[in-house]
Amino acid sequence: MTRQQFLEYCSTTYATAPDYPFDEDFETAVLRHGGNRKWYALVMGVSRRKFEFDSDEVIDVVNLKLPTEMFGSFGPADGVYPAYHMNKLHWISVLLPDAPDDVVQFLVGVSFEATRDKRKHRAPRAQT
Repeated sequence: MTRQQFLEYCSTTYATAPDYPFDEDFETAVLRHGGNRKWYALVMGVSRRKFEFDSDEVIDVVNLKLPTEMFGSFGPADGVYPAYHMNKLHWISVLLPDAPDDVVQFLVGVSFEATRDKRKHRAPRAQT
């Protein structure tokens, strides 16, 4: 999956557009929930060397949040690695050119759900 395909998938499926919050960096994109503004995905270019490949090729990587019980369910064969430049206890990095599309789509859905607003909205109390 390419960066553009990933961003189009997120736009269509989750009605979110990329945000570029970093000064002077117009490539690193954040995808956020509309209500709580929490990140569910971070797309960036990263050297394959950061994932212990013997290559300086810069590829598109997406960081996604996973529930801890899912860690270990995916690995390098799926294009999934411990998160680059984020908390490795909660985030993974998915190498977009290496990961099957269905794996990317599944994991972004998990990340979207893991970061959505979980507060229950209560009905207003009746006045007595």
